[in-house]
Amino acid sequence: MFCNKENVNILTSLLVSHGVSHAVVCPGSRNAPIVHNLNECPGIQCHAVTDERSAGFYALGLVLATRLPVAVCVTSGSAVLNVMPAVAEAYYQHLPIVVISADRPAAWIDQQDGQTLPQSGVLGRFVRASVSLPEPKDETERWYCNRLVNEALIATRRYGGSPVHINVPISEPLFCFNTEKLPDERVITFLDGRKDPQALLGEVREKLLRSHRPMIVLGQMKLHDTFTLPYDEIYRYIPVIAEALSVPCDASCVDTALALIENDEEAFAPDFIIYIGGMVVSKRLKQFLRRCRNAETWVMNEDGAVTDTFMNLSKVVVGSCEDVLNCMVEIMEERESCLFDEDSCSCVNASDLSDNISEKVDFASRWNSLLSRVSEELLKKTPSTAQAAVVKEFEDQLYDLDRLNCTVHYANSMAVRLACLHAPHHICCNRGLNGIEGSLSTAAGFSLSGEETYCVIGDLSFFYDQNALWNTSLNGSLRILLLNNGGGGIFYGLKGLSESPACDRYIAARHNTTAEEICRQYGVKYLKADIGNMKKMISKFITCESECPVLLEVNLLK
Repeated sequence: MFCNKENVNILTSLLVSHGVSHAVVCPGSRNAPIVHNLNECPGIQCHAVTDERSAGFYALGLVLATRLPVAVCVTSGSAVLNVMPAVAEAYYQHLPIVVISADRPAAWIDQQDGQTLPQSGVLGRFVRASVSLPEPKDETERWYCNRLVNEALIATRRYGGSPVHINVPISEPLFCFNTEKLPDERVITFLDGRKDPQALLGEVREKLLRSHRPMIVLGQMKLHDTFTLPYDEIYRYIPVIAEALSVPCDASCVDTALALIENDEEAFAPDFIIYIGGMVVSKRLKQFLRRCRNAETWVMNEDGAVTDTFMNLSKVVVGSCEDVLNCMVEIMEERESCLFDEDSCSCVNASDLSDNISEKVDFASRWNSLLSRVSEELLKKTPSTAQAAVVKEFEDQLYDLDRLNCTVHYANSMAVRLACLHAPHHICCNRGLNGIEGSLSTAAGFSLSGEETYCVIGDLSFFYDQNALWNTSLNGSLRILLLNNGGGGIFYGLKGLSESPACDRYIAARHNTTAEEICRQYGVKYLKADIGNMKKMISKFITCESECPVLLEVNLLK
């Protein structure tokens, strides 16, 4: 049984027909349909390699041994960039490596939705052919897909042998092309508030007066960002949705809150959104806001980038976030005084108060009550997984031991999601692309500043980036909390993926590796724990004196 993606099935069939009998596969979710198909083919032998850079050279070695084209399959995002060294070597040795990269739909490239960089043509002149497959919707596009795959695989034989790149967008659902006339299209406008701040504030005023349910969404921000939020004032009128990657604020678990209102989403749906900052971690939040089809979103950023994350973008704004938010507070206070002050009301037509400040306050109060309830419940709730228990204990002890002035870096995948649940402070994370690579190196680099630095990281991320420890400049300011559950545990939460025979070995990359010998090799103080004694060991991990980096590995295997 093969996957239901037509472009993937066409690719798989033609790989076999063109004599590809070996495939080096790397873990990931977006490339899982491809890996599944390769594993199901009796004529293709799969070889699992976690590190894409190493995988590329594995493929090169197999080409040298077999003298036949070899495929290397990677997931979306920076994964494809990591095969560049091997591809360049193959180009100059005239070796037929077939780089197969899974990709996101074209509409989502550069839209802050995770692992979305332009992959088509990214390997440049080091490949003789670079194609991006369509997702066929009719026979013409099916033909086109077939042609592109054949064209690329034929190119492996040209010029004495050549590497090629086949990019495979994978999305759902398929679009239907039966529209009789063009729709009325949404217009996204641009406003540079730096050139005319008063024009910006004027538009903010006008929009806020017309809206009934405004909302502020804060994405990832820099650790030392000077941006400040007028907390007390803004919360009374406007709900603020934030995560631990945002500026320090009363961030609550948005996922938990949204789960509680699944049957009453309309009461919590905004009609106007101001989106400030970078990536939002919560997939549930993004999905919720995308269902708010009648809402208008203003994105505020430094470079005027069109990031339509919630699919309802109406304006891109370059300007001062603080000025805009302070202006919003002033407007709300002004309108509220008009409702209750006869003297103020005398100069304002009652019909102009159609925004109804009471409705705004009620909407904000509804959200604030929900988020407060979630925060209180999370404090009382026993973590549902061993990983969550470790992270919560770590965060609790940072607070109890008065270490909140330190900096905590969370790796991507499961670690950062647990941070959004249990970290009551601003965290750092490489969320630009959402890839697992480089998390440890980033934290290690940060620790060179001399600041007490913690890195909470999963096992695949850690072993992938272990070269970060190969540095004599590191010292005891770097502390690593390694959550080792023997593979990519997050993949098992993806519906349907566990049904693939390729899941354990090739996608989740199950293993029995520990960090003990790695620490010995690099001169890192090694501590270990299991779920039974992790409280005691976390305390030792945080407080122990050391001139070298310290790593606490928590074994989470059942």
